[in-house]
Amino acid sequence: MPILNRIAALGPEMAEWRRYLHRIPEIGFDLDRTAAYVAARLAEIGVDSLHTGIARSGIVAIIEGQAPGPTIGLRADMDALPIHEETGASHASTTPGAMHACGHDGHTAMLLGAAKYLAETRAFRGRVALIFQPAEEEGSGARVMIEDGILERFGIERIFALHNAPGMEFGTVMTAPGPIMAAVDTFEIHVTGRGGHAAMPDETADPIPALSAMASAIQCIVSRNHHALDALVVSVTQIHAGTAFNVVPGTGWLGGTVRSFDPAVQGMVRRRLAEIAVGQAAAFGLTARLDYHVGDPATVNDAAEAAFATEVAREVLGETAVDGAADRQMGAEDFGHFLEARPGAYLFLGQGPGAGLHHPAYDFNDEVAPIGASLLARLVERAQPL
Repeated sequence: MPILNRIAALGPEMAEWRRYLHRIPEIGFDLDRTAAYVAARLAEIGVDSLHTGIARSGIVAIIEGQAPGPTIGLRADMDALPIHEETGASHASTTPGAMHACGHDGHTAMLLGAAKYLAETRAFRGRVALIFQPAEEEGSGARVMIEDGILERFGIERIFALHNAPGMEFGTVMTAPGPIMAAVDTFEIHVTGRGGHAAMPDETADPIPALSAMASAIQCIVSRNHHALDALVVSVTQIHAGTAFNVVPGTGWLGGTVRSFDPAVQGMVRRRLAEIAVGQAAAFGLTARLDYHVGDPATVNDAAEAAFATEVAREVLGETAVDGAADRQMGAEDFGHFLEARPGAYLFLGQGPGAGLHHPAYDFNDEVAPIGASLLARLVERAQPL
């Protein structure tokens, strides 16, 4: 089955919705204008019930099928990024320092398109719960919506989501059973020494050599403490110390990120960071403190649901357009919280060449919206057929 004709006809309307949202980017949980616009469109579409104010600005809309049955969840994220847009597009952001640089405006438009089709046809049993989530980029909005009880409140039994992929061939899909995106944690190591005049370094306990040694030692976690064939990234991305050319600072810190798939590996990295911090600081006559912040879990697809989503995608796009055993990605996504709580799958949808995600020149390709909306709608119709 190719792209649904009715959804193909909705292409211009989805582009209009998407470009309006692109002009008014909002960040985190503070999505008042975005959520109001989405809620207004859902009311026009004729959903059966509309629930707003979840996790501050999140929305769940329910569409009833033609017969009793279970509830399937479809999720789109709505938040933007603190990036100044450089696309030069006629629909560019009107908010300085904020833009939809990850395509969440497109995700929202695709789910609205699927909602309009499903509300018109209702060719499924049970219910579909349309989840419009805030704060995917920062704040773990998925976790907060779960803590607000949406899975139990609406009886959601399985859940799916799409993410656009610039640079991936237009109209192709990839997913995989098991882990598909990494868990992401952050860390800071704060070092305390003894500052003084740069002309008399022997009277100081300089944190800068210690931080440099720590940064080098941290690289050995992956190369010497971890199996070479397993995926792990540990990156030092910040080093801060000193304010003047002639002063040895008394304190400093470094920070970075840890991306992993296995909780045991995550624990090993945390332990080694603490050992490196204390050991290297002691070697230079300083003290150190590790602050380790556990972030979103790995996005782990249910194997059966990933196989089902692959089958549906092949119906919509053709056999050769879908990779159901794709390589996992080291990027992170808070949809992992949903997949810890319910079986489901996360898929990537290729939108062709263009600037990458989180780049100031990025823009969502509106031509891909009918494909994504068709796939979302068919997931419902195939999961809960009449």
